[in-house]
Amino acid sequence: MKTKQLLLTLLCLVCVTAFSQNRLKEKQNQIKSIKVAFITNELSLTPDEAAKFWPIYNAFEDKQLEIRKTKLKGYISRMDEDSLNTLTEKEATTMLTQIESAEEDLFLLKKKFNADIRTVLPASKIVKLKKAEEKFNRKLLQQFKEKRNK
Repeated sequence: MKTKQLLLTLLCLVCVTAFSQNRLKEKQNQIKSIKVAFITNELSLTPDEAAKFWPIYNAFEDKQLEIRKTKLKGYISRMDEDSLNTLTEKEATTMLTQIESAEEDLFLLKKKFNADIRTVLPASKIVKLKKAEEKFNRKLLQQFKEKRNK
């Protein structure tokens, strides 16, 4: 009897977890779609520009996320108040070196992205892209704050 209850509980947990992951993925896809529409509109991309721009941009975003996940996430998670207070100088130096390496990788990726995107968009639209990304992120953050405060 207990085995059946345990299996039923585990099955429920798996279903809830899968449902939560699906909802998160849906939300991420929804935000990405809104971002694509927003940036396309802000930059007034022609269909030809959009067809060339989005594959480059999406590859850049994916690689940027990968670098942040693999390199920075581990360091940031170790930066709680207790851990910081007990870090040795050697550990702190190692951590700084690793953070600098990740930031350098991000910088080089951005530099490559800018070079790649220059083959598709004029410089004026690339500058507008930076502004559009900031504007989108501010709007997204504002909406998140408003939802949280309700």
